[in-house]
Amino acid sequence: MAEHVWRCKDKGQSVVKPVLRTNNLVELSWAQAVLAEAGVDAFVFDAHNSIAEGSIGAIPRRLMVEDVDESRAEWILRTARAALDDQSDDA
Repeated sequence: MAEHVWRCKDKGQSVVKPVLRTNNLVELSWAQAVLAEAGVDAFVFDAHNSIAEGSIGAIPRRLMVEDVDESRAEWILRTARAALDDQSDDA
């Protein structure tokens, strides 16, 4: 996936990478909450594109993390999703 340079107020300039692309706002919010609870800063890109596209949801939003957190963030999201899948299998 592509690299993006993001200027953070406190940290200067850093490279961020996408860990999730989705049109599902519930999934996006869930992923942000999971990462925040684990102490990983996540940023939503393309959130305002819905204005340009007429709010049809054609452009997925991207959840980005700093490159140093990328593999940890992906593991956290995989683990959390697997836990949800296990819960639904038990029901």
